[in-house]
Amino acid sequence: MIKDKKVLVVSAHAADYVWRAGGTIAKYIKNGAEVHVVVLSFGIRGESAAQWKKEGATYESVKQNRLEETSKAADILGIKNIEFWDLPDYPMAPYLTEEIREKMIRKIRSVRPDIIITHDRNGKDILNPDHNAVAEFVFECSIQSNSRGVIVDDLPVTKQMRLFGFEPHQTELSQFVPGTLVDITEVYDEKVKAMQCFQAQHHLIQYYTERANLRGNHLRRISGDQSYKYGESFSNFFPVAGDELV
Repeated sequence: MIKDKKVLVVSAHAADYVWRAGGTIAKYIKNGAEVHVVVLSFGIRGESAAQWKKEGATYESVKQNRLEETSKAADILGIKNIEFWDLPDYPMAPYLTEEIREKMIRKIRSVRPDIIITHDRNGKDILNPDHNAVAEFVFECSIQSNSRGVIVDDLPVTKQMRLFGFEPHQTELSQFVPGTLVDITEVYDEKVKAMQCFQAQHHLIQYYTERANLRGNHLRRISGDQSYKYGESFSNFFPVAGDELV
C-alpha cells in the first residue's frame, strides 16, 4: 500500500531525483504518500554546462537558474516538502562533514521514513563520484539513525527502513543491477514535463525517456501485465524480508 507511506529522497544534485525517480515520487504523492526531498547540491560546478555557456554567467547566476529549474520540476511532480542544502559539488565528498552527517540523521529521525531513495550503492557511477559519495553517506546515516548510541537532539531512533538506489546514467557501465521495477504509467506525462525543466542537462531528457520505455518493457515481460507502459528501476540495498516470497 502506498497510502500513508513516508518516503525520504536524497539527491546529490538539483536534477538527479527527477531523472531517476521523478515518476515514482509523483506516483507516491498522487496515491497518498508523504514524500520529502533533500537536494544536497545545485550541481553548479559539474552539472550545469549549458548554463555556463551563457554570456556573463557567474556562480550565483548559475545557482539561481538551477534553483528555478528544480523548483519548477518539484511543483510539477507535486512535491511540497523539499530542502536545498547548497553544498559544493565536484567534489562533494569533502563537504559531507560530521555537521552535515548529524543534519542528515536529524532529518531521517524527523521524517521517520518507511523508504529512503538515493543513489545506487551496489554499483559504481563511473562518471560522477559525487553520486557514489552520497550513496555511502546516506546509507551510513540511515544506520546511525537506527542506533541508540547515536544521540541527536534527543530524537528517538528509527526502525530499519527500506533503501533503494537510483538507476544511474550509463547504466551498464556503472554496473547497475535492477532490483525493483516500478510502473509509472499514470504519472509519465508529469515526469516528462519535469525533466523538460532542466535545459542545463538537455541530453539527459532523451536518455531517461528511453529508460522509461525500456523499463516499461521489462515490467510487462516480467509481470505479464500489459497495461504497464513506462517504468523506473532501483537497486535494493537489502534483500526483501518477510513471511512469504513476494
